[in-house]
Amino acid sequence: MLNRRAVLTSTAAAALATSLPQMALAQGRKDAIVLGMALEPPGLDPTVGAASAIGEIVLYNILETLTKINADGKVTPLLAESWEVSPDLKTYTFKLRRGVKFSNGEPFNAQTVKFAFDRAGGEKSTNKDKRTFANLSTQVIDDHTVVIINKEIDPDLPFVLGQATSVIVEPKSAETNATAPVGTGPYKLDNWARGSSLTVSKWEGFRNPGEAKLRRVTFRFISDTAAQAAALLAGDVDAFPRIGTRVVPQFKANGQFQVILAGSRAKTIVAFNSKKKPLDDVRVRRAILAAIDRKAFIAGAADGFGVPIGSHYVPGAAGFVDTTAVNPFDIEKAKRLLAEAGVKTPLELTMTLPPPPYARQGGEVIVAQLAKVGIVVKVQNVEWAQWLSNTYGGPKNYDLSIISHVEPFDLGNYAKADYYWGYQSKEFNALFDKIKTTASEAERNKLLGDAQKLLANDAANGFMYQPQFPIVAKKGVKGLWKDMPIFANDLSALSW
Repeated sequence: MLNRRAVLTSTAAAALATSLPQMALAQGRKDAIVLGMALEPPGLDPTVGAASAIGEIVLYNILETLTKINADGKVTPLLAESWEVSPDLKTYTFKLRRGVKFSNGEPFNAQTVKFAFDRAGGEKSTNKDKRTFANLSTQVIDDHTVVIINKEIDPDLPFVLGQATSVIVEPKSAETNATAPVGTGPYKLDNWARGSSLTVSKWEGFRNPGEAKLRRVTFRFISDTAAQAAALLAGDVDAFPRIGTRVVPQFKANGQFQVILAGSRAKTIVAFNSKKKPLDDVRVRRAILAAIDRKAFIAGAADGFGVPIGSHYVPGAAGFVDTTAVNPFDIEKAKRLLAEAGVKTPLELTMTLPPPPYARQGGEVIVAQLAKVGIVVKVQNVEWAQWLSNTYGGPKNYDLSIISHVEPFDLGNYAKADYYWGYQSKEFNALFDKIKTTASEAERNKLLGDAQKLLANDAANGFMYQPQFPIVAKKGVKGLWKDMPIFANDLSALSW
């Protein structure tokens, strides 16, 4: 394949390159594509790390799941051919696809599924969804039949089993998947140049070799928004899912590119560390929310590409209720609440921000708005790995942060006592337990509404907006997801 950056030194080669029409150069790239990503993953095993960037590379491409979540949010079979659910909604019987192998030659079967799920819920597990897997009992019936018994009723289990945390790992290679992932998917890892790019190539041993149309896919990691646009314009990147919003207008008027606005189930929040004073006082958290104008925040953080939310839930999800009126923008109320809480201003807080543009841009808005009520916010910009290890994990050394939570069903994080924002509520825990064990969809949706209202009233976090993610791609790129129920790059769907 022609390397666009190669320098041809011989006169003959140079003359030949000059005579080649541009179409020929383009044709040489039709079996390869370069995708842009804002964040580089810390590793490549989504069963041990929480970063969504991991799944953006490996999910459905290198590592596969029993079920597949499609762009429209519907769940279809993948490594499972079919499944049945018992009348009590707790027992799932999966019939597995036959003739499937891992890229190291080992067979995929019911024993592998049991190993993967037992590992995910085991004592040493660092899986983000460990609690879910700890509730599952996996039984092998035969090589191609597995029964999963859930301690709790969870109508969303087929969806959960299609997420990156549920990938089926091969026992012999499980411990090294972070650097050398072995899966059943249509691609395998080719090369990872840390800090720059990662390349996967088509695995010829895949059960359906014709499914993947591209021979090679390269992910380029570009966090700076201006650099993202420059890479597209220079032809170094062919498509950029979830590109920085500030550069989108220049591509709308450029006939060489297509712009797709994708919906999401993500929630962008101003995270509060509720274990630190004075943020452990609900009045202080409500005061901060009253000082924030959501519309101005969405304009500054996401250039208007967002829908306001008032709780950790988004429009379009089952049981959604509009809670944006619970903590409205009201400067005088903010000042009054701070006084009631006995807070003397200026109150100094630290806001720790990861690299994504929405966080850094949104941080500027928060600093300006909170200053109006006597809260002085000191910004600490950190790299993604630092945010994951010190804010999300480790010492949780922060007051405020700005982050987008992308998982569709993550209300349960508020029932985790050790989760990074430190929110604790016996009332919420009891309510969430009811949600997990209620079979009636109507009753469950009502309880979901109650949970949203409780989080809003508790000002558990600063709930800002549901992101709309712009995708910018060259005109010829086909198969990009038009909605994003989860963060995934389904490479088999892509073609020129």
